[in-house]
Amino acid sequence: MAQPSKLYRFRIDLSDIDRGIYEQLDFRLAMHPSESMPYLLTRALAYACNVTEGLEFSAQGLGDPESAALSHSDATSGRTLLWIEIGNPSPKKLHKASKAAQAVKVYTYKDASQILRDCEKENVHQPEKIEIWQLDDKFLTALGEESSREFRFGLMVQDGSLTVSRGEEILNSEFKRYYLKDPA
Repeated sequence: MAQPSKLYRFRIDLSDIDRGIYEQLDFRLAMHPSESMPYLLTRALAYACNVTEGLEFSAQGLGDPESAALSHSDATSGRTLLWIEIGNPSPKKLHKASKAAQAVKVYTYKDASQILRDCEKENVHQPEKIEIWQLDDKFLTALGEESSREFRFGLMVQDGSLTVSRGEEILNSEFKRYYLKDPA
């Protein structure tokens, strides 16, 4: 018998100083049995760092490997404005994402250089519009240590760093950004 997904609730007081967004987020994510806690937390943080009206998680979750983990589409035209991947997507998937969306972001808790190396060997459409954001796995491990089914914390995003405050505890992490190809 297959294990069921676990539902986690996230309540995040967001202060995204870089984008001027200050919101209280309250959402739920289903964690597939094959999904790790760092992957789940990376999905949640990617959502928080890109929150805008219309940003959505994939309806199928991990069950649909062809769709974006998160996406934002224009309400009138239906055009995908932002395609977000989690983990280490294949060059083939990034090629598809770059053709389908105006902007592509990858959030990974693994070594971003692996994605860069893999994509150097392949033809990826418009690589200059693909950003890779690397989270520190130790930061995610510390954040996931109190893994009840509800995460409550404050999140500040500023100048390439994340600060999580949870009661008296404060966690900091550098947020490294890479490009498949320098957009300049």
